[in-house]
This record gives sequence, C-alpha cells and structure tokens, in this order.
Amino acid sequence: MRNLFSYEGKRCLFAGCFSGMGEAAARIVRELGGSVVAADIRKPSGFDYESYHEIDLRDAAAIEQLVSETAASGPIDRVFYCAGLPGTRPKVDVMLVNFIGLRHLIEHAVPHMQPGGAAVSISSGAGMGYMGMQEKVGALLELDDPAAARDWVVKHQDEEWLEAYSFSKMCTITWTIRRAATLTPETGVRLNCTSPGPTDTPMMPSFVEQSGQAFFDAYPKPIDNRNSTSEEQGWPLVFLNSDAASYVSGENLYTDGGACNGMMLGAIQLDLSSLGR
Repeated sequence: MRNLFSYEGKRCLFAGCFSGMGEAAARIVRELGGSVVAADIRKPSGFDYESYHEIDLRDAAAIEQLVSETAASGPIDRVFYCAGLPGTRPKVDVMLVNFIGLRHLIEHAVPHMQPGGAAVSISSGAGMGYMGMQEKVGALLELDDPAAARDWVVKHQDEEWLEAYSFSKMCTITWTIRRAATLTPETGVRLNCTSPGPTDTPMMPSFVEQSGQAFFDAYPKPIDNRNSTSEEQGWPLVFLNSDAASYVSGENLYTDGGACNGMMLGAIQLDLSSLGR
C-alpha cells in the first residue's frame, strides 16, 4: 500500500519556520522525506533544509522574489504559510504578515505548482467570528493588490472594530474558503487552513500580554485542560498538504480540541464574568 503521508519527492516552500508551529511542521516534513525551502526573518536550526531565504513578509516585492527564486531552482509542490505576528505589534504590520502577505505568497506560488499540489496556512480560533464580519472582511478581500490592501488597513486602523490579530485571521479563513472554490477547479491545487487554540509557542507570552493571563486561564481547553504543543499543530498542517488529504480543499480545520465549535453551538461556555467582560 502506498504511504499517502509520505513527502518523498515533494519540495515544500515554508514561510515562517524559525520556531513554533512552522518549525514543527518543517521537521515533520523532513522526517517524512520532503525537501524544505525555508523562508523567515531568522535562520532556522531545528531541521535540515535545502536553502534558506531571509525575508520580511511585509514586503510584497520580497515575496515575489522569494517565489521566483524558489521556482527557478526546482518545483514548488507544497506551500506552508506559518508566519504570524501577535496583536501586540503595529496593526498594519500584523495585517501585512498575517493575511496580505499570506495571500500574496500563495497566489504567486500557484502558477508554479502542478495539479495535485497544495497550500496550507495557519489562522486561529481568534477568527471564529468571521461570519459576522463578512462586510468588512469582504471589502478587504476585494483588493488583490498588496499596496491597495495595505492602504485600506491604514485607512481603518484607528477604528474600534479593527483588532488586527483576530481580523487578520477572519480574513484568512474567509479567503481560504472562497478562493479554494475557484482555485482548485481551475488549477488542481488544494487550499486549506488550520485554526489553533492556545498553543505553547514563543508567541504565547505576547497573547497573554494582550488579553491577560486570566483570559487564557478561563479559555476552554477540552483536552486535558492544557494548551496544545507546536508538534500537535504541525501534524494537521502536514496532513492537509499530504496526499492523504487529496480530496480536502477549502477547509478551515479547528485544531483546538473542539473549543470553537463547542462555543459556537453553545455546548461549551466561555465564562468571562470574573474578568468584567
């Protein structure tokens, strides 16, 4: 029987793999036989890679150069976009890295990919309210040009509704679902994302700084009442980009132990009364 989880012969472009979920996924891909082209602001050391590209994912031209150089040296079979900034960073930077750069990189990589290829990104349980924000999300999604999208964020950054981290994740979920509906029939390339809950990564202290430890203490953790690990988030990413998920596209996979779906249906309660919320 063919091992559908194998990455033998697959060349994978990883944006955001110095640490956390991206590093974990890249290590798994290497263990499964895949080749990794690593792109980040810092050089990773937790796994072997074919090449490393230092990149600022806020820069659309740098993204285009990364994709061009990667495609010039071999096929792009899979794309993993695992980069992200927390909400403690400037709003425009958060939106550029977490969504605008994500979309730009994947859209530029797709023309270099063959049918059967796949791309996956990391959203968040923080984006679970995306259905209620479709008017504003849709307005940004209409702007394909990164400069125009950035200008839109600059225009709205001082408005109360724009909490950049959660909004960037709402955009990622919505774009993934909408774009896969056209991308996969047109190109044969699958597109998915995951939405983790609280996870022990180097970014976790920034989330605690923004929302407070009491919020995360109260946040539902249905599995063993604990945060997930980077590796537990890496495996779903690797699955979605593997041949084992060959009929999976346009999905936002909640990897949070059931917290978001439980809260959306009222089966799980998020009690913030003690926090005054």
